[in-house]
Amino acid sequence: FLLYPPHFKSLKVIRQIMEALAVVTSVKYGIWASAIILWGVAQGGPMVWQDWMLIASHTAMAVEALLFVRFFSCKWIALCLAALWTLLNDTMDYTYGIYPYLPRTLTDDVTQVRTFTYMLTLVSIVAAWLAMLARNRKVSSYRELA
Repeated sequence: FLLYPPHFKSLKVIRQIMEALAVVTSVKYGIWASAIILWGVAQGGPMVWQDWMLIASHTAMAVEALLFVRFFSCKWIALCLAALWTLLNDTMDYTYGIYPYLPRTLTDDVTQVRTFTYMLTLVSIVAAWLAMLARNRKVSSYRELA
C-alpha cells in the first residue's frame, strides 16, 4: 500500500484499517514478547541466544511501527476499529486459554500476564494515537507554510 497506493475508496478504507492494526499490534507484540521473555528469566527461566534475537527483533518492530506512522494514511475511525479488534483478541486469548506461548516460569502467573497484556494494548493504542496526532500536526504545519 505504501508503494502502490490504491485509487478505489474501498481499498483506501482497507489500507487505513490495516495500517492502524499494524501500528497497534506491532507496538503491542514488540514490547509484549520482550517483556515476557525478560519476566520469565527474572523468575528463574533460562536465557538462550534465541531470546536475545527475539528481544532485539521485537523491540525493533515496535520502534519501526512508530517510525512508519508518518507514511500511513490511517484515520481515527480505523484506529478505533484496530483498538476494538485488539481488545477482542486479548479477551479471546485469555478467556479460552489460547494466548501466545509463555515461558514455563510464567504458567502460574497467567492472571498477571493477562492484566499486563490488556494494559499494554491500551498503551499501544495511546502510542498509535499520539503518533497519528504528531503526524497530523506536522502535515498541517506543512500546509500552513505552503
